[in-house]
Amino acid sequence: MKYSILENTDLRLSRFIFGTASLFNVGGPGKRRALLEAAVEAGFSHFDTAPYYGFGLAERDLAPVLKAHPEVTFTTKVGIYSPGGENQSDAAVFLRKAAGRFIRPVSRPEIDFSLARARQALEGSLRRTGRQTVDLYMLHEPELPLVATDDWRRWLEDRVQAGTVRQFGLALTADRLAPFFDAGADLGAVIQICDSLKAREADLLPRHGRPLQITYGYVSAAMAGPEPVSVPDILAQALRRNPAGAVIVSSTKISRLAQYGRIADEVSP
Repeated sequence: MKYSILENTDLRLSRFIFGTASLFNVGGPGKRRALLEAAVEAGFSHFDTAPYYGFGLAERDLAPVLKAHPEVTFTTKVGIYSPGGENQSDAAVFLRKAAGRFIRPVSRPEIDFSLARARQALEGSLRRTGRQTVDLYMLHEPELPLVATDDWRRWLEDRVQAGTVRQFGLALTADRLAPFFDAGADLGAVIQICDSLKAREADLLPRHGRPLQITYGYVSAAMAGPEPVSVPDILAQALRRNPAGAVIVSSTKISRLAQYGRIADEVSP
């Protein structure tokens, strides 16, 4: 796996980041943690997670991997939370997700961008992951009026000074990001944005003097179209589009992890 220093930061990331949004679909705790460990062995040095992923289980599943590999870094987020809290059992999460297919409010995320909740959320994420510092702490799909305040900026900067956060920024779609640029609101050195090869949503960044840093969504966008999709080809194009940053990917099968290193080796100089 090739690596790069994320622009505007001191973070050294694998060119592919392993995303944990669908980790719960792998199966029981043993299978999930085996997949994460295999991802490290395949060269992934950074994981993307959030309190909402697996209703807290994704962060907890990462804990033994992060403990075993101190050099591995991770992103987690603030602002979107799990219905029922982040400390539910596997069985409770399964039942809630299953019921949510028929009764949507049962699995609907809780959105709360109050600073009081953020303080609790950061403490919870550190406890679940077993780390003293979050390498990259991202506001999770925020809307401008909820977070573009001096209090939010000051709190995040204070967390960096305290050593509980290394870098912070925004994780969101282009339509939510545009108002931040229009208002001149700066909430961190890093922007994680959903992108696609066809619509090129992330072109919003260079138009405002910002580099592509962390991008995602390429395979799902391509599979939604009418054309046949070659996943390796889509991922290679994604790396070429984001040549100095990192692309979030995910897989539920250990056997597929080696392809990411091969693709990164072929694309990167």
